Amino acid sequence: MAGFAQPDSTWVRARVASSRDVKQRILEVPGLVEQILTIGVRITRAILAGRKVLFFGNGGSAADAQHLAAELVGRFYANRRPLPALALTADTSVVTAVSNDLDFAEVFARQVEAHGHPGDVAVAISTSGNSPNVLRALEVARARGLFTVGLTGRDGGKLRDLVDECICVPSTETPRIQEAHIMLGHILCEMVEQTLTTDQSR
Repeated sequence: MAGFAQPDSTWVRARVASSRDVKQRILEVPGLVEQILTIGVRITRAILAGRKVLFFGNGGSAADAQHLAAELVGRFYANRRPLPALALTADTSVVTAVSNDLDFAEVFARQVEAHGHPGDVAVAISTSGNSPNVLRALEVARARGLFTVGLTGRDGGKLRDLVDECICVPSTETPRIQEAHIMLGHILCEMVEQTLTTDQSR
């Protein structure tokens, strides 16, 4: 096709290297590894106290929310009890009803109000940190006494100032940020599982 540069092996290698480099930079941001550990401990303590984790985000972040909730309710490595987690993106009847009857900006906030209680954990996922419905849900979560976590990128956007802990992936590229988000989510899920179970069989 005229004017179209066909990707080759060099092109593919560059994308893999770019993803690798973003993840490497996470290790180099002062205090970020310790922050990941802190979040894992807070989620674990919440579950031990009988609380739950609420995940939410839009688009690819919605898929990540469902993925991570499934890791906790199902299993990661170990055979253990199901852990209480909800993806606020997954109930299409609720999502479409709230969007149609109220406002799309309320689609997660309404569910946080319905399901969130003091001591629960709200995990907001947004590559830009500026999604209005994510920010609105965080406002409700904070008002209701939830511990709030943000997974974001770029400069953290408005989300950075609305959460108790914010992991800001050091990248401006949406695909690279999303790739780092699922890695970070997997680390958190494995931390929780490893702490809560003595069965480490794989």
